[in-house]
Amino acid sequence: MKKRMPSKQKEIVHTSEVRVRFVETDPLGIVWHGNYIQYFEDGREAFGRVHGISYLDQKKYGFATPIVKSSTDHKLPLRYGDIATVKTIFIDSPAAKMVFRYEIYNQNNQLVCTGETTQVFVDKIGEGDLSLNIPLFFKEWKQKVGLLDD
Repeated sequence: MKKRMPSKQKEIVHTSEVRVRFVETDPLGIVWHGNYIQYFEDGREAFGRVHGISYLDQKKYGFATPIVKSSTDHKLPLRYGDIATVKTIFIDSPAAKMVFRYEIYNQNNQLVCTGETTQVFVDKIGEGDLSLNIPLFFKEWKQKVGLLDD
């Protein structure tokens, strides 16, 4: 009997840059840990604009995608004036959700932080009805970017 090899998870990657602002640092002069979530969002928004799945695109179809889970793992500090590269990785899932992984690098290409967020689809913006099925616009987007074979 042949062993079935697990298929490689499909992903789409986008990189963007952020400059660390003074207001994002703590009294020690390093980026306060909570601001890395904002850098994740900056990366997600840049990803969405480039790949046609931004928050505004979702809103156009009557959906929002609130974050239901987030995690960060800090490795090295960023400091005021640093230019960080945010690598945003969309992880394909068969469920009605969006999973992003993040890698943030400093200007010396050293990994400073990794993380992940999970977002779910909520229809009827303002009412918060969880969508258990993949919205049609999202399925069409997945087909357009080559994540679905159909």
